[in-house]
Amino acid sequence: MVSLNRSPAPVSAGLGLRRALLDQLLAAAPGDFDFLECAPDNWIGVGGRLGEALERLSARVPLTCHGLSLSLGGVEPLDDTFLARTRRFLDRHQVALYSEHLSYCADDGHLYDLMPIPFTEEAVHHVAARIRQVQDALGRRIAVENVSYYAAPYQAMDEVDFVNAVLDEADCDLLLDVNNIYVNAINHRYDARAFLARMPSRRIASYHVAGHYDEADDLKIDTHGADVKEDVWTLLAEAYRLHGVRPTLLERDFNFPPLATLLAELGRVRALQAQASPRESAHG
Repeated sequence: MVSLNRSPAPVSAGLGLRRALLDQLLAAAPGDFDFLECAPDNWIGVGGRLGEALERLSARVPLTCHGLSLSLGGVEPLDDTFLARTRRFLDRHQVALYSEHLSYCADDGHLYDLMPIPFTEEAVHHVAARIRQVQDALGRRIAVENVSYYAAPYQAMDEVDFVNAVLDEADCDLLLDVNNIYVNAINHRYDARAFLARMPSRRIASYHVAGHYDEADDLKIDTHGADVKEDVWTLLAEAYRLHGVRPTLLERDFNFPPLATLLAELGRVRALQAQASPRESAHG
């Protein structure tokens, strides 16, 4: 496994590197954000003005990566060519934190959505083996993200037990998405705090926080297109209390407000981090 020194600090707040935000990110003042996260799937092989912008930003702050298309839960063979290209991208930008979704997204072609994996022992063994294969190919530990889902194809075990079993068997890290816990807890009627408490602190590499859409009192849609809800901020504070502060990303994929609005939300992340670990969290 490679050792990289451009990992975000444990007490840090980052933004998603989206093309619609490029000009604003390039013009941002030093310290406005601590790191940026991109999907390498969307940037591998990109040159010209966009490639130059990526180079400038990744030289300024640490870059983390969140994959979209490995399909860890799928049945088709992993794409060795894509994994090799991803490794070169991660090495070039000194990416210490790479994550993917605990889901599948391909079946004889890309499905363009994150599909839920059945929560079974067989699925645990299948997914864990694929994660180990990815870690070997990339030469680094990866983190997998707990995902939002709206249908449960088969649940022989609870979601929290499934996630923990995969992490243990694969010996990988966890990207803990706090908004996904909240959304799933409402949609599938379980206790978000109880789920959060059973996440393994030692495996949490980072957190995600995002906005969602309130379709109904009992149906929430994980959109990444709105401000973070108060209940999710409360759950993030609880995550810091239970598991400690880690690099935390504010996800926003569309309906972009002015950068100042996103930076205000990052300020909320930093305030919660400071409350959880005041001695570590001094900025400036």
